[in-house]
Amino acid sequence: MKTVIFPEVLARAAKLSSNRLMGYGGTVGEVISDVCKKHPALNAHLFYDNREFKEHFLLTTKGVLAEPDTPLSGDDEVEIMLATSGGTDPTGLSNEEVQRYVRQITLPHVGRQGQLRLKQAKVLVIGTGGLGSPVSLYLAAVGVGTIGLADFDLVESSNLQRQIVHGYSTLGMPKVDSARQRLLDVNPHIEVRTHQCAVNSENAQDLIGQYDLVVDGTDNFASRYLVNAVCVKQNKPLVFGAINRFDRQISVFNLNGGPCYQCLFSKNPPPELSPSCNAGGVIGVLPGVVGLLQATEAVKVVLGIGESLAGRLLRFDALRMAFDEVKFGRRSHCPACGVASTNAPSVSDDEQACQSAPVLSERLEAHRYIDPNGLHQIIVRGGEGYALLDVRDANELEVCRLPGILNIPLSDLDDRIAELDVSRRYIVVCYAGVRAERAAVRLMGAGFDKVQVLDGGMKRWARDVERDMPMY
Repeated sequence: MKTVIFPEVLARAAKLSSNRLMGYGGTVGEVISDVCKKHPALNAHLFYDNREFKEHFLLTTKGVLAEPDTPLSGDDEVEIMLATSGGTDPTGLSNEEVQRYVRQITLPHVGRQGQLRLKQAKVLVIGTGGLGSPVSLYLAAVGVGTIGLADFDLVESSNLQRQIVHGYSTLGMPKVDSARQRLLDVNPHIEVRTHQCAVNSENAQDLIGQYDLVVDGTDNFASRYLVNAVCVKQNKPLVFGAINRFDRQISVFNLNGGPCYQCLFSKNPPPELSPSCNAGGVIGVLPGVVGLLQATEAVKVVLGIGESLAGRLLRFDALRMAFDEVKFGRRSHCPACGVASTNAPSVSDDEQACQSAPVLSERLEAHRYIDPNGLHQIIVRGGEGYALLDVRDANELEVCRLPGILNIPLSDLDDRIAELDVSRRYIVVCYAGVRAERAAVRLMGAGFDKVQVLDGGMKRWARDVERDMPMY
């Protein structure tokens, strides 16, 4: 028998007793099929109706990417993986700069020429959050001459637990301005350019074109696929990092003809298997580990030293304090960099991102929404026949909740729908409204007619009604 290791989020979604199951077979596909016979709930997650394996999963064995027909022997294990957003003279170093960087310049792999390469480098950091904070701080500290910061958001108090480039003195300030202020305090010899915007199909080409290398600190799949597509088109290396609770992934894409992000993850997981950090939570120190590794890879790429993570996905399990890696190569059929992509008609970056991005939500009819002030009036009046159904995960309720809620996580709704009274009025609540909309669609499909969604979720409630409510 062979062991098949599943992502924990998939084990929970399929209600498996363990994320390590045993199966018979001589190939990867045969073992997985045997396990699915014993646990039929896995089939819908792993396979399309035509029994083709879903592309957002990766198969690995012995630390190498595998295919369903890859043979197995001995005690080989199979693992199913998921993808989890003012300078100085650039021609020389001043005496002050030499003194500042002396500990680096004396390294055999750096020297004056290496330090000058760092000074002449232009690196774009997309996102100044949990990953972008340590990345930008250390790139500034080591002397990367031009650092670009792209982010549309403002600094909030809930950021400070992990986004260490910001502080209480910059609450309410655009994140790029807050970060710039801190980076120039760390190193006044560099130039910091700010781009207060979301990176999208309208600006990505021009933005990325101004830099030599891109560091991905984003937190959503649409941005990752878009940034990857543009980096491939412009032949720019991309340093990738991603976090999901205690699991971390780091790699380098599109370096010297190496594979790109879509060679590894041709499609993203569906929404129910890819919680955001808002829903999944994160211990503040852990994005710092990934950000430091990303900064290290960026410096190695600029200096041209060492062995980069190109063609290797480094994984870090913080609970076990264990690192491992999976090797991968370019795919000839990769939608972004493969042979087919160069011969096929041109596809816009926006279209390419949309092909890989999940549909987050569909607006319901207007009467299906209730705004926070309207719900507040109902709660204050009391006595009305309604129930508040909160479909967030239980850990999210530790931060904030409305009074008298019934909590059924969205992942459990189908199994627990019989607990609900089909004749009752339900107002569905989640963090930002997206999961509540999905829950409302399921309830209406099951015959619940009196269903509404709190428009904008708890995030809008905190903004419009309970302004001192803690938010995540």
